[in-house]
Amino acid sequence: MPHDAVRRSALPCSFVQHLLTLSNEPRRRALWRALAPTFRYWSLTEVHVHGFSIAANVLLSFFPLLIVIGYFCYLFLGIEATRQAMSLVLNDYFGDNFVFRNLPVYLYGRPQLSVFSVLVLLFTANGIFEPLEVALNRAWGIRQNRSYVKNQAVSLGLIFICGSLALLSTVLTGLNVQNISSQWPLARLLQVAAYKAAAVPVSISILFLIYWLLPNAKIDWRAALPPAVVVGLALEIFKYVNLLTFPLWLGKLAREYGPFKYSVLIILWSFLGSMLLLAGAEWAARRAAKGQGREPVAQTGGK
Repeated sequence: MPHDAVRRSALPCSFVQHLLTLSNEPRRRALWRALAPTFRYWSLTEVHVHGFSIAANVLLSFFPLLIVIGYFCYLFLGIEATRQAMSLVLNDYFGDNFVFRNLPVYLYGRPQLSVFSVLVLLFTANGIFEPLEVALNRAWGIRQNRSYVKNQAVSLGLIFICGSLALLSTVLTGLNVQNISSQWPLARLLQVAAYKAAAVPVSISILFLIYWLLPNAKIDWRAALPPAVVVGLALEIFKYVNLLTFPLWLGKLAREYGPFKYSVLIILWSFLGSMLLLAGAEWAARRAAKGQGREPVAQTGGK
């Protein structure tokens, strides 16, 4: 009799599980229908060409950007708050102590900003937006790219706007570091939380400006905002994946590339990040095309 009771009580549970499985099947199919076009888009050869081109220019602009941001933070905050803010920002990407092993020694004294650093930053940052515009135009079905001069002008404007937002995020981080005493309980956690509160909205704002202004056509801001939010949050999750796998990646790359391991790591993660960014553009263009009752250009091979 107890066994019959167990069997009777198990039947409803099995039935519920079966119903849940059935109800989940349409969700899985819907999820696959939503993601399949993005995977097809990622399989296009030119998307990988654009992604690696963007990643190479991210590597070239990485340290010049740190030098420029570090110098202006020093003007606003002083050397100690600048070092702590830069450490907090970089540790979010590369783990503990990366900044002190690899950031230029100027942060240990009085930071200096040379004209050469600014020129290198402008040149390499422009190199990021050049293939990025081509990729965004391709995703939106825009056949005509800007001329080189116009692209450089738009890129220069985005560099100043996005750079100012990144500087603002770092300065706010430094101010929070100054206000949150290291003697407080959970001081490090509070500093990280304050940094995230400033960094995540800034990242979403930068992505929104790129999706909205960089394509060579008038893009509705309402079409640019959702992918900026989704990709911004996805990149935030991506950073935690990076931090969790960082020791594994670094150990393997050290055996293969020796002293160039950090450069290779920046290129690899920048490439993956750029693929997320381009997927956001493809998704936005696909949503817009669906609303207009046409097939997305990025999914038709440009035909």
